[in-house]
Formats: sequence, structure tokens, C-alpha cells
Amino acid sequence: MTGKFSELDMYYFGQGTHYEIYKQMGAHPAEEDGVQGVLFQVWAPHAAQVYVIGTFNGWNENANEMERLKPEEAGIYACFIPGVKCGELYKYLIVTSDGTKLYKADPYANYAEKRPGTASAVADIMHFKWSDDAWMKARAAVKDIYAQPMTIYEVHPGSWMRHPGREDEGFYTYRDLAHSLTAYVKEMGYTHVELMGIAEYPYDGSWGYQVTGYFAPTSRYGTPEDFMYLINYLHKNKIGVILDWVPAHFPRDAHGLADFDGEPLYEYADPRKGEHPEWGTKIFDYGKAQVKNFLIGSALLWIEHYHVDGLRVDAVASMLYLDYGKQPGQWVPNQFGENKNLEAVEFFRHINTLITGRNHGTVMIAEESTAWPMVTGPAENGGLNFSYKWNMGWMHDFLDYMKLDPYFRKGNHNKMTFAMSYNGSERYILVLSHDEVVHLKCSMLNKMPGLEDEKFKNLMVGYAFMLGHQGKKLLFMGQDFGQSREWSEERELDWYLLEDPRHKHLQDFVKALLHLYKKNPCMYENDHDWGGFEWINANDADRSIFSFVRKSKDGKNNLLFVCNFTPVAREDYRVGVPKASTYKLVLNSDDAAFGGSGEKRPASIKAEHSECDGREYSIAYPLPGYGVAVFSYK
Repeated sequence: MTGKFSELDMYYFGQGTHYEIYKQMGAHPAEEDGVQGVLFQVWAPHAAQVYVIGTFNGWNENANEMERLKPEEAGIYACFIPGVKCGELYKYLIVTSDGTKLYKADPYANYAEKRPGTASAVADIMHFKWSDDAWMKARAAVKDIYAQPMTIYEVHPGSWMRHPGREDEGFYTYRDLAHSLTAYVKEMGYTHVELMGIAEYPYDGSWGYQVTGYFAPTSRYGTPEDFMYLINYLHKNKIGVILDWVPAHFPRDAHGLADFDGEPLYEYADPRKGEHPEWGTKIFDYGKAQVKNFLIGSALLWIEHYHVDGLRVDAVASMLYLDYGKQPGQWVPNQFGENKNLEAVEFFRHINTLITGRNHGTVMIAEESTAWPMVTGPAENGGLNFSYKWNMGWMHDFLDYMKLDPYFRKGNHNKMTFAMSYNGSERYILVLSHDEVVHLKCSMLNKMPGLEDEKFKNLMVGYAFMLGHQGKKLLFMGQDFGQSREWSEERELDWYLLEDPRHKHLQDFVKALLHLYKKNPCMYENDHDWGGFEWINANDADRSIFSFVRKSKDGKNNLLFVCNFTPVAREDYRVGVPKASTYKLVLNSDDAAFGGSGEKRPASIKAEHSECDGREYSIAYPLPGYGVAVFSYK
């Protein structure tokens, strides 16, 4: 049950610190004088009058006028309506000072009518019986989040898999996904899923990045309770959940946040600050306490109520720079004449510190595409206090290199080594996301050079290099089995490709990499400094071969990677090794299980006292074209 806003509630809201605002704003089951119904509350300070209209009153515009609570300058309207049931549709009719009528969805709604409808829906989200206590306690008890494994499977729920032959879109429901997606993720060995497009949005083609319902899981796949079932089930199977979250901008749709009460409210009033000319969207006013409270409340809803383990914050750069995507004259400098949005900077420091401080073990991830300093640095030292930053620089260099004909890779060798020169500046996630396999960019498989068989081999060695490199990892769905077509939100992945042995071999190789990663702490417990990584040979450009070591903190778990990025076999490739030890072959891309030759290779090799790569000891190994060899040693 919830109650009307008190003066204390209004004070905290006005300060931007009403952290459980989602429990009061919006539509919530309530009781007045022993009568059950729903209490509606909305912020609309510029409105002259506000009404609730819906299926429960026949959309009668005069049936339920809302009361403007005192103090009136707070702009909070409330209305208790007896007998309203969960599932009823509603909107706010806002009458502006000039008499214009606006029909708005509830910004704080917990559920929405399935598109193309645009109404909000009454929902009671407070009675789901969670059974993920073991996961939640283990998460809270983590001593060092950065020392935990993280391989993220990025998923668009509506196009991961669909029911065939259905007259509707055939979407998997949240409950369908709970079982099918969990089974796949467990088998493959991913540690987390990142779900795109969960917060309600009107247009499928936006993939969920133009949000109208910041407090509502999209109704495309079921109810809020169904969504909780999905999170609960993933957690019970020891899989973490990250959501994409979009505080950077919102669409102009008439039922949404734009000019909500007849004037700019959620957006900056000055269009030079409040609009993205290129995107045609509105920019949140990060200097307004109630707007910051709205966004913080949304984040806390997902983290604290829905038990989500982290948020990947979209388009961070567009928030940090006042001139992002704008021409001269289209933006306003800050008080120091700079292009930094100081209000957005403070917003990030506030929300990141708050989220991770209140919810130990959760993460805030920045999709930040520039060289803004200290994105993951502590707030007290001038940083933004994100947990991780997507490493877009590594991604672009990696893809530029992988697209090259192997003959030309020797002249671009540094593209694969450069990221380690700045790896310690932030805490990174290496990403191959959905953005890289759309809009004529080609799928990962078809970015690769060569004939069809060579494309698969290229992708295998590329994925091995990625998984071995420092940084947490993210791979978009479909790329682990070599989706041939670009991704489209309009259809499911091409799962039939797994009938082709080459696609199945690639999938099995990625599975082997993921399980190798989880099994060996050296692959993840120190991703931030040179204590966990060492180049053996970063300069073998002529042969386009990279060799490096991943090291555990205790020195007892170490892996040596050797990756050949040309089709030329090196029958006796000699590589320097750190110690006079025995090197056990734990992954061989030429294994028949991965579509290789199946040629018998030594299961272990004892290091020889023979100098190589500036090291006293070395081993020799028959390295095939596009070959990957991973060795463990003590």
C-alpha cells in the first residue's frame, strides 16, 4: 500500500533524494476509509488541471479530477479512485494554462499497454515471491567485484528466438526466455546476460533506446511479474543480469515525456541544451532535482526491486559533452566557456556512488566512446565512479585489424597491441556489441577476409585473442556461432546454421574458450594492471603471431596464449616462456572438435634451456595456419 505525498516526501523530491520514489509516484493499489482502489500521483507543475482517464471510467475526461497537493508549488497531483483493478488502462489528461489538452502516459507507470497502444496499465509489482536469496547474499558478500569473472552475452529478447508459425510476432515471453535462454547461457559458459530493450518503448526499430516507460518492463514479452520470474530464474542458475539503461535522451512521442505538462519539464528548456538535432530526441535536464530523482528512482527500481545486477548506461558521451552531435550555434557553453556538461558529471558521480554503495556487488557500466578521463575513477578524485567502461578503442582497432587480408596485417600489428598501453587507465570491458553487426557493417563472420572456411578460422583466432586479453568481455548474440546475416530485430537468429558443421565447430570453440575463462582465475582476477598480463612477444609482426601470458595473483594458475593470424603454418614455432616448467596444452584450435585437422599434437611440452623472445627458456610447437594454442603451467 502507498500513501499520498507528504511535505517531507516533497522536500526529498525537491532535493532529488527521494530514492524510493517509484513506490509512490505512478499508480499503486491503496486503501482509503476501508475501500480498495488505486492511488494515482503525478508531477506536473505547469498544468492548470489534471485528470485520470481510463477503462475504469470509460475514458470520461471529467470523471476523476486530480487534487494539487500542498504546497502547490511542488506540482504534485494525486487522486484515489475506488474499485480500480490491476490491468486497467489509463492516461493523464493534462490541461495547460492556455486550455490545451494533452493525453500523457504515466512517467512512473510500472506497466504499459502493448504497442501500438500507448496507455499505461495499473500493476501491483510488490507481491512476487523471490527465491534467489543465495545469489543475492553471495553478490553482497563479494570482496572485490573486479576479481570476478564476467563474460556477457548481449541479448535482444524479441529476436533471440521466436515461436514458429504464430499469427502474432511469436515473441518468447519472459518465462519462455527464463528456461531457454538460461539453458543456452549455462551450456555456453557465459557468466552474465545483458538484456536490450527492457524499459518500455514504442518503436521496435529503436531497439529500446528511445524509452517512454522508465519504470515499466516492456509488455511485448509479458507482465512485470513475468519479468521478475526471468531474473529470479537466471539468478537461481548463477547467471548475472545487466540491463541497458538510457538516461541520455528520450523521444518526442506525444504520449511521452516531451513537454509533459505543456512546457519543457523533463528536458532542458533551451533547445540548444535540450535537443539532439541528429537524433530528433530530447535531453534530460540534469540540473533539475526532480528530473535527477526520476532517473535515480528508475535505476534503483531495476537494481533494488527487480534484483538486476548492473546497468549498462547508454550514450554517456552524449551526456558529458554539451556540443555532442551539434554544430556551432546549436549548443551553449558551460559557465567556464567549456563544452562539458557539469550537471551531467555531477549526476553520474551521484548515481554511481549511490547505486553501488547501497547495493554492494552491483555494477554501473559506461558506454563512453571518447577519451574522457577517469570514467571509472573514484568520485572523490574527480572521476565519474563507473564500475566499468566499454573499451571502444580496442573494439575499433581489433575490427580494423581482423578485416584485413592476412598479408597486410603485418603492417598493422600495433592495432592489436595498443590497447595494453592504456589498459590501466580505466577498468574495461572488451565488446563486440550489436552496433557492430547492423547498418551494412556485416556480421562478424562476414567481416573476416578470405574464402568461407578461412572466415571461420579467422573468427576463431580473433575470439581467442579477445578472451585472452585483459578486460571483461561482451559478445552479442549470434556471433558465437557465426551468424551470417546482419542482425535484425524483425526476425530470430539464424539458428538453422548450426546444421552446418562449420558453424557448430565455431560455437563449440567459443564454448571451450568461455569455460576455459571461468575455470582459470588468471583470466579474470587481475584485468587492470600488468600483474595479470605479460607479453611474450608483441613484436612478431612479420609472422602476425601474438604470444602472451595471463597470470594469477598467487602464481599457481597461469596460461600461455599463442595466436597465429595468418594462414601460414609454422611447423616448429618457438616461443619464449617465463619458467623452466612443463607446459600442458589445454586448448588447440586445430582439434577435430573445432573443425581442425585433428593432427596429433604433444599434450605437454617441457621447456628447453634455449633463449627465445629475450627469455632463457622456450618451447617449440607445430602452430597451424590461423592456429591457437593455449598452455597451462605452474
